[in-house]
Amino acid sequence: MSYNSATASRERAFLDARSAALVIAAVSAIALSAAWAFELAGIEPCQLCLEERVPYYAGLPGGILAAWLAMRAPKLAATILAALVLGFLYNAGLSVYHAGAEWKFWPGPDSCAGGDGTLKTGSLIKALQNNNAVRCDEAAIRIWGISLAGYNVLISAALAAVAGFGIWRSR
Repeated sequence: MSYNSATASRERAFLDARSAALVIAAVSAIALSAAWAFELAGIEPCQLCLEERVPYYAGLPGGILAAWLAMRAPKLAATILAALVLGFLYNAGLSVYHAGAEWKFWPGPDSCAGGDGTLKTGSLIKALQNNNAVRCDEAAIRIWGISLAGYNVLISAALAAVAGFGIWRSR
């Protein structure tokens, strides 16, 4: 095998559908583990934070399934990766909204003031006394000046790009 053919086969294999799916699964597992570790450390998530985890919950099994199907049913693997692209793009947009609310660029959703917005009869005083709501418009932690929602923008956009690149490279 000549140098050119070895280089060409390595270039073709770089970030194909299988490896892109494995990257997505691994990063999803790491992101979820980090989120749970922050919770164990006492940093409670808000409603938007919990919603931003959904694509990672889909990315972990979806990535594993797409990696397994990449050689067996490449079109189905590409379809799963395309769904992951859409999910992570949505998540990046949601995280931009969340980070913007934290920086007071725009108001956060009304539901992020705490609770589900419903009160039963006679429970107003009890709800006010036990209000330990986690607000969506206040960053629980900033690392190097960036909130976790800001990092989620970057991670979600990168995973959407990885999935899209994996689809493109496997055609």
